[in-house]
Amino acid sequence: MTGFSAFLTEKEVEAMSKLDWFLQAYPSRAYRLHTTRTPTFLGLRRGKQGVWRSSNMGEGVIIGLLDSGITPGHPSFDDYGMPPPPAKWKGRCDLNASFCNNKLIGARSFRRSNVTVVDADGHGTHTASTAAGAFVKRANIYGLARGLASGMAPRAHLAIYKVCLESCASDDILAGMDAAVGDGVDVLSISLGGDPVPFFVDAIALGGFNAISKGIFVSCSAGNSGPDHYTVSNDAPWLLTVGASTVDRSFRATVKLGDGQELDGESMYQPSNYKSKLLPLVYPGLITGNSDTALYVRGKIVLCDRGTNMRVEKGQVVKKAGGAGMILVNDALNSYSTNADLHVLPASHLPYSDAAKIKVYINSTSAPTAAIIFKGTALRVPNSPALASFSSRGPSQITPGILKPDILGPGVNVLAAWNTQKFNMISGTSMSCPHLSGISALIKHAHPDWSPAAIKSAILTTARQKDNRQQPIVDEKHVPADLFAVGAGHVDPQRAIDPGLVYDLAPGDYIPYLCGLGIKDESVSAIVRKNVKCSSVKSITEGELNYPSITVTLPAIGSKWISYTRTVTNVGKPMTEYSAAVDVAKGVTARVRPAKLYFKEVNQKQSFTISFRRNGDGFGPAEGRLRWVSKEHVVRSPISIFME
Repeated sequence: MTGFSAFLTEKEVEAMSKLDWFLQAYPSRAYRLHTTRTPTFLGLRRGKQGVWRSSNMGEGVIIGLLDSGITPGHPSFDDYGMPPPPAKWKGRCDLNASFCNNKLIGARSFRRSNVTVVDADGHGTHTASTAAGAFVKRANIYGLARGLASGMAPRAHLAIYKVCLESCASDDILAGMDAAVGDGVDVLSISLGGDPVPFFVDAIALGGFNAISKGIFVSCSAGNSGPDHYTVSNDAPWLLTVGASTVDRSFRATVKLGDGQELDGESMYQPSNYKSKLLPLVYPGLITGNSDTALYVRGKIVLCDRGTNMRVEKGQVVKKAGGAGMILVNDALNSYSTNADLHVLPASHLPYSDAAKIKVYINSTSAPTAAIIFKGTALRVPNSPALASFSSRGPSQITPGILKPDILGPGVNVLAAWNTQKFNMISGTSMSCPHLSGISALIKHAHPDWSPAAIKSAILTTARQKDNRQQPIVDEKHVPADLFAVGAGHVDPQRAIDPGLVYDLAPGDYIPYLCGLGIKDESVSAIVRKNVKCSSVKSITEGELNYPSITVTLPAIGSKWISYTRTVTNVGKPMTEYSAAVDVAKGVTARVRPAKLYFKEVNQKQSFTISFRRNGDGFGPAEGRLRWVSKEHVVRSPISIFME
């Protein structure tokens, strides 16, 4: 024997290094299929213990996707090795017969103009391949992000419902959702939304309730209106509301200033024949009077502030004026949240913290210069995942007593299939939503008898709150993100497939909640699609809904206990004991009764009460967490507290 591998701590390696026979030791490297990153980042390919193995990559599960259509014939929708759809499938495929296969089993258009289901935008193709795209070798964008592309559930079937062109009409959306339910899909993926409106006039909330009533899981994007609070959409508690995060990959475009400073940014435009060199650097923000802007920027690298127009559009303006390159710096609002865009000229997108450095340098010399150095793809970027600045935040305007968004998933610089070229990289909660749609399909395959609420609970109570450096997930300002930004945290598929306990809800359990919101009988009836008289229903508050997260408001006067009862179902092993651990902010006291739960059987239910009261003079938002801990599982619920 000339060597061995072992799991060792640094101290053990140090001790071993003092032994006579020791020669050298080094950390194991992950040699991988050269992936488009998110399946590996999410742990789907983790050897024998990977989620793909335990879920057979979602085989037999049907994902219905409402979007801008599909690009037939794309290799991401090849059906090599795919079984036929399950017998329950009742849908149809309105494409040329050669494009319909065991992967792409359904394709219909619900636009009133009855246009083709073919995708003219690219958005639907991108989201469909993210959720359930087949394996495609040598995927890349102009040589970057090269690797093996696939969706989250590569053996799941896809049914496409085109409901969008330039915009998406609510009636088309509702028709598409109802058709998908009738066709027999298992998961609905909806990467679209609007301004928050009451559930009874929200097509997605209405269609979503019908879907979950038939056992169909519904995953929706949270919206791209961050970083402001009160912007989250698709916030009904029966929907999974998905925010966007970064992954541990960057497309490095470094700016080197004439004084030697090097500042790392991002760009997807990295031509292989580009020769980096120092060029004059100018900032048009310093122009006064009637200067000729084109003459001012010609042949130079131009510093641009991020504003309201599109990032790529800024580069187009610079190029049209004769500029040789662009440095795009963030405003304070977006801070550290950068994007790798496909610019039209050499460019780098830098965080706000670098803007002042560059401007100070420009003002320090009569002849400032800069160069853009392309460094390709960087992996294992620290502080990943991080919250995307554009990801919409809570509290919900419609139901502030339910914590939204629910969860984060990868939504920045996501590579997936496209309509006009094989692959494209774009960002948005539209990208994070299909990641969760595909992951829910994996869970559905592993646990076909679980309800939509049980699947959601599994995702939320196993989410992680720390990044790849074991630090709290940060927002665009690199400070710990609050619960209204991250919800339960970042999805962890490996844990979600085996959560231990779930907070389950039947469709009828939402009726007392809806009545408790003060909604009229006819509006509640419209949502649940049956006659409801709230006067004969024992209504509940938002906090009393058996939701996996907890939101509580503590009144300013008095120290009265506010109590909520929750019920958990054992989906782990029989003969298991869980102990409660609750952590809350200073100024609040919390207790759990009983403090231990013992489950003799699988699917056994147990209830507990969690109570809160003030113990100080604090006010405003605060946070906490409840954990049920066994030998094998930690079931975590975030607690959002508001002290009046």
